[in-house]
Amino acid sequence: MHTMQFPKELVYGQDSLQQVGLLSKKLGNRALIISDEVMRELGVVAEVSELLYDQNVDSVVYLGIVGEPKDTYVTDALQLIRQQQCDHIVAVGGGSCIDTAKAAAVVHTNGGQIRDYMNQAKMAVEPGLPLIAVPTTGGTGSEVTDATVITDVSDEMKMMIKQPAFMPEVAIVDPRLTLTTSPEITAAVGIDSVTHALEAYLSKDAHPFTDQLAVNALSLLLDNLRDVYHHGDRYEARHQVMYAAMLAGMAFSNASLCLVHGMSRPIGAKFHVPHGISNAMLLPVVVEYTMPACEQRLYELACKVSPERNSLSQTDGAKALVKDLLRLCQDLNIGNFQSYGISEEDYMGVRERMAEEALLSGSPGNNPRVPDKKEIVTLYERAYAYQYFALEEINR
Repeated sequence: MHTMQFPKELVYGQDSLQQVGLLSKKLGNRALIISDEVMRELGVVAEVSELLYDQNVDSVVYLGIVGEPKDTYVTDALQLIRQQQCDHIVAVGGGSCIDTAKAAAVVHTNGGQIRDYMNQAKMAVEPGLPLIAVPTTGGTGSEVTDATVITDVSDEMKMMIKQPAFMPEVAIVDPRLTLTTSPEITAAVGIDSVTHALEAYLSKDAHPFTDQLAVNALSLLLDNLRDVYHHGDRYEARHQVMYAAMLAGMAFSNASLCLVHGMSRPIGAKFHVPHGISNAMLLPVVVEYTMPACEQRLYELACKVSPERNSLSQTDGAKALVKDLLRLCQDLNIGNFQSYGISEEDYMGVRERMAEEALLSGSPGNNPRVPDKKEIVTLYERAYAYQYFALEEINR
């Protein structure tokens, strides 16, 4: 039996942001808007504030989000909620803004600190403060998931926390908001969505419903992600990528993620590599390691995404899909950890700790082939300077 988790209300389509005031009014009279300086400069924060004001909803704005979400941001948001007596939250931005809002919403009503909820050591027994999630990057899918990823700055540990209470009450998905996203962010969040779809399909917890979501998401991303990377102002392609990100988010939220994400989080915490980029840098070595245990599933996915591959053998079909993914990374100008500028000494010096943290996240346990710590250390070592764009390994 499978129990699905989704937002109570999902508003999708061009100019759907215009509904934020009406939806906010249903939740309360005083909102905390969690966003960042980029959204303020683009006028999105002011637009949201005005839409709330038009419905007689007061708002307080927190713009402290910079880069990956941190527990200090959660603390700041909580302080504002309490001081300003906010009764709901509107998160406007990328995954960092939405994840921060999720964490603040749950901790406000359930107490403790966000770290307490890791690995379900503390369960949220009360619903979080009502949250409207408005994504602006079209990649993380956080608006439709019951998970949040927060870095504990005291020990540089990226915590993945997944409980039903972290699901937003409302998601507003307006592709118009992604038209100004830079190519670099488009690549990072787009590859994150690709990995969401792939891992949701390969996860041990996958089932037919999530399979369909993952297949549709991956097909749309392979068809449109290059286009929005090179031509960010093309609305229809942005629409398809944002829709795909939402589908991929629904898929992994209900089927779980696997080894790539488990290994990626410690890298983001320690070296501040954007999450999607570190996913892409890990993807080739993880797929190579995993393929003996999932070749049939990869072949099935390859045939669903590209029906003409039904004529290929299982091995050739699976490899063809992997080549597609690696070429996509190449076309989006994604390198490796060495080319990103990470010191080899620093990287190798923390590889064992990163392996421990990857295992602690639980994600590797969902992988078709489950590694031990030694195997994860080896994968980190191989990934550092891996020349995935040459496609040499996958052609063997």
